[in-house]
Amino acid sequence: MKNKQIYLCAICNVQSGTCNEDCKFCTQSVKYKANIQRYKEKPIEDILKEAYIAVSNKAIGYCLVTAGAGLDDKKVQFISTIAKAIKKELPDLNLIACNGIASLDHLKELKKAGINSYNHNLESSKEFYSSICTTHSWEDRYQTCLNIKSAGLNLCSGGIFGMGETQEDRVSMLKSIKELNPQSMPINFFHPNEALPLTKNSLSKQEALDLVKLSRETLGEDIMLMVAGGRESTLKEDQYKVFEYGANSIVIGNYLTTSGKIASKELEDLENLGFDISFQCIK
Repeated sequence: MKNKQIYLCAICNVQSGTCNEDCKFCTQSVKYKANIQRYKEKPIEDILKEAYIAVSNKAIGYCLVTAGAGLDDKKVQFISTIAKAIKKELPDLNLIACNGIASLDHLKELKKAGINSYNHNLESSKEFYSSICTTHSWEDRYQTCLNIKSAGLNLCSGGIFGMGETQEDRVSMLKSIKELNPQSMPINFFHPNEALPLTKNSLSKQEALDLVKLSRETLGEDIMLMVAGGRESTLKEDQYKVFEYGANSIVIGNYLTTSGKIASKELEDLENLGFDISFQCIK
């Protein structure tokens, strides 16, 4: 096994299914009427409870995700209130915000509230992006990533494989991510849903694993390379092979609108395979 020390991260969907954008890969868009749970704001006491569960499941990162195009003053206040409540109870937990397109001023406010990192994925190559979204641009995403770094937050930026893109598109996206020099990169594999315009994941298991390897080769050895959404559905019994191909992190527990593996079972499987689950973030 190439990487023995691994890192775990957990996701909390704090605002679900209220997005007016038309991203063809996302069930959170109201345009596609996917059968998911929808709510405007999860109660803070529930979010804090889930943060404690994440820590008990050995997660070093806890990501606060909202549906929608991006940050506004109201959403900044909501995320800031959550961050302060969590940091009061769990000061060492790496807090990640994932709230869409963001201005420099809004990102600075989140940093003041205790957010450590901000996740904003490019999702695809610049060339392919208009095929999967028309309500905002790839350039908006790239600029947000630059704003994140300017605000002094750690940048987490990745994308989705398996949406019908070419290998050239995949290489182009990875090159753009490398230019941004993020601290971590999440790799997602498209998870089909009958409500979405995209109907299938175009990847075989071996292609998915090879893309993990390509991502590591492109981004280098220092980055946290995390396999996130679509891991179970795409790789099935081979999902832990991602560590042989260069990943050193996965998401534990549920995702935004899909269920993940039961965390206790995941931990048991990882420990039986001899992995050292680290509580220290990559610097």
